[in-house]
Amino acid sequence: MIRFYRHLLARKLIFGTTLGAAVFFMVSGVVYWGAFNTAMEATNNLEFCISCHEMKDNVYIEYQKSTHYKNRSGVRAVCSDCHVPDEWQHKVVRKIRATNELFHTIIGSINTKERFSAKREELARSVWASMKSNDSHECRNCHNFDAMDSKSQINRSSLVHSSAQERKMTCIDCHKGIAHQLPEGIESYIGGSDEDHVYYKDKALKCYQCHENMPNREQEDWGF
Repeated sequence: MIRFYRHLLARKLIFGTTLGAAVFFMVSGVVYWGAFNTAMEATNNLEFCISCHEMKDNVYIEYQKSTHYKNRSGVRAVCSDCHVPDEWQHKVVRKIRATNELFHTIIGSINTKERFSAKREELARSVWASMKSNDSHECRNCHNFDAMDSKSQINRSSLVHSSAQERKMTCIDCHKGIAHQLPEGIESYIGGSDEDHVYYKDKALKCYQCHENMPNREQEDWGF
C-alpha cells in the first residue's frame, strides 16, 4: 500500500512538474512574441525611420514634398510602406538585412550632406534593383493592377498601365523619383524610352495619346 501511494505521489510530482514547465514555456513564448512583434512595429513607424539625421536631413525633406506624404485623399504612405513588405516572413528578412544599414550609420558612411550626395546614385540603384527583382513587391502594399480602375485615370496613365501589364513591366520601371529626388544626371521616365516608342508604334497608337502637347491629327510622324 505504501508503495502504491509513493508511486502515485511520484506521478503527481512528475505531472505537476511537466504541467508547470508547459505553462512556463507557453507564457514565455507569449511574452517573447509580444516583445518581438512590438519591436517590429516600433521599427516600422515614421518616427523611427527619421530618428537618424542622415534620413531626417536628406530624404525626409524630399518625401514631405511628395504626394505620398500629403495628398487630397489624406492617405499617407510612410517609409515602411515603400521599403518593408507586409507579409511577416518577408518583413523579418528585410529587418535582418537592415542591420547592414545600422553598421553604415555607426561608421558614418553618409553622415554629412556631401557624403550622402556622393552615395545617392549608388543607394538609389540598389533600391531600384531590389524592387525590380521582387516585382515592386513593396509598391503592392498599397497599389495593385487588379484594383485599378483604368477608366477613372487620365488617358496616358490608363494607356501606360495597360501596356505595362501586357509587357510584364513592374512599377519601378517607370516610377523612379516618386518620393525622393533623383540622383544627379539621371532623368525621370517622362517621355518614355525608344523601346516604348517602338512598342506604341507597333500598336498604331497616336502621339497625342501620351503627349498632351502633340496635335490630335490622323497622320503623325513617329520619327523612325
